[in-house]
Amino acid sequence: MNIKYRYLAIIVLSCLVGVLFFIRKENKKQLFTAQGEVWTTEYHITYEASKNLDDSIAAVLDMVDKSASAYNPQSLVSQFNATGEVAADGIIMLLMRESRVVNEQSGGLYDPTVMPLVGAWKKVRKQGGMLSQQEIDSLVALVGLDKVMASGNKLVAMSKGVQLDFSSIAKGLACDEVGRMLERNGAKNYLVEIGGEVVARGINSHGEKWHVSVDLPTDQAETTSHESMLVLELNNESVATSGNYRQYAEVDGKRVTHIVNPRTGLAEQSDLLSVSIIAPTCATADAWATACMVMGTDATQQMMDKRTDLGVLTISADSAGNYVVWSNKAFAEKVTK
Repeated sequence: MNIKYRYLAIIVLSCLVGVLFFIRKENKKQLFTAQGEVWTTEYHITYEASKNLDDSIAAVLDMVDKSASAYNPQSLVSQFNATGEVAADGIIMLLMRESRVVNEQSGGLYDPTVMPLVGAWKKVRKQGGMLSQQEIDSLVALVGLDKVMASGNKLVAMSKGVQLDFSSIAKGLACDEVGRMLERNGAKNYLVEIGGEVVARGINSHGEKWHVSVDLPTDQAETTSHESMLVLELNNESVATSGNYRQYAEVDGKRVTHIVNPRTGLAEQSDLLSVSIIAPTCATADAWATACMVMGTDATQQMMDKRTDLGVLTISADSAGNYVVWSNKAFAEKVTK
């Protein structure tokens, strides 16, 4: 070989080795953890990536807050609630689509337009009173996703006073959105948890499916302690829990919670203390957990007994005030202990 070309080949080979080493170094993935507070709750995120993505996580949470938080006076939802119209972004439109699916399948028992009713009942309870039937009827007239119309990129209230509150699905959606961001940045293995709502994808650092604990209800209303009731093994699934067991009341010796029924407008007593849902997305799990709380124990078990697309666990109370735990087959298959 000509000496000139030999040296050229050596130089090219050296450059290729350097580039490959650089790429390998850049693509070497590490395990990162992120934690903080958002929407008066904590989040914990573990992910395997080639770089720290904490700033991107914060940006996603901020984006969801500016779109969907009913407690952020500058959010798009707050603008809608104040004016009856808003130029909606992709987050709001996705929340509306997810909500309409669960709303339809639950027979209207899941409905993010229930906000005026919930607010009225909360206010009157603080005063130790009750809403009159006339007041209830006037508020029920404002409830229903059919009273929110999508026109182009706008959401428009069909009646004055219609309001949206996505609190029952926004945390789940935020988990999904953080997960999507992680995947766009090459992360295949991650666990995202926001206030107990969880998205699990891939495997953990031990090469196993992710293990997620479901807490045992506690009698202490203000406690921050957690006692694991069971552990789920999740892979490419999400789980969400809804419950008022920290705020139950004793009625005739029985533990009950109070849930506002969007169809009747009544603040009904329920013996259903907690519901956990396993679903493909956390937004779906989050919404269905709320829907089941409204449905109550018997209706939830009847509807979910044969479903294979959703895993369901209910915790209710019997006449003696003892916990009664039930799950469908799809949920039981995910329990490891």
